[in-house]
Amino acid sequence: MPVPVEIGIISDTHGLLRPEAVLALEGCAEVLHAGDVCSERIVGELAELVAPCHAVRGNCDADPGLPGFVLRALGGSRVLVHHGHQPFDEEALAPDVVITGHTHVPLIESRGGVLRINPGSAGPRRFRLPVSVARLTLGEGPPRARIIELDVA
Repeated sequence: MPVPVEIGIISDTHGLLRPEAVLALEGCAEVLHAGDVCSERIVGELAELVAPCHAVRGNCDADPGLPGFVLRALGGSRVLVHHGHQPFDEEALAPDVVITGHTHVPLIESRGGVLRINPGSAGPRRFRLPVSVARLTLGEGPPRARIIELDVA
């Protein structure tokens, strides 16, 4: 039986890595950042404080080193990460899980056999939307995720 693996999901930090987000992602084997990182230090800090971090470029990112998408094989699943601000042919990559950001609206839904996750925004609060991250569990049964709302001012 496969051993379950926890993946941390964060997006739209917009240059702000909150200690509450780091705490919520503690114990994850890997962190996936779905764009709008907006700081050269955040990916490194997540890697140092939590786990190896893979990030994609969002519409507010100027870093040419960030890829437009990342496809990872994790816990027996194909996990696709892109920011979600541009049309993207997800189906061509046959993912089991799709992670996006951009809207700042947390979402977990299953559509067409694909688990879709938007962790919401972990950066500066926007409107009345929650500040949140997500965790993805893979390797034991179907992929499953949960949103973690951060208790911030």
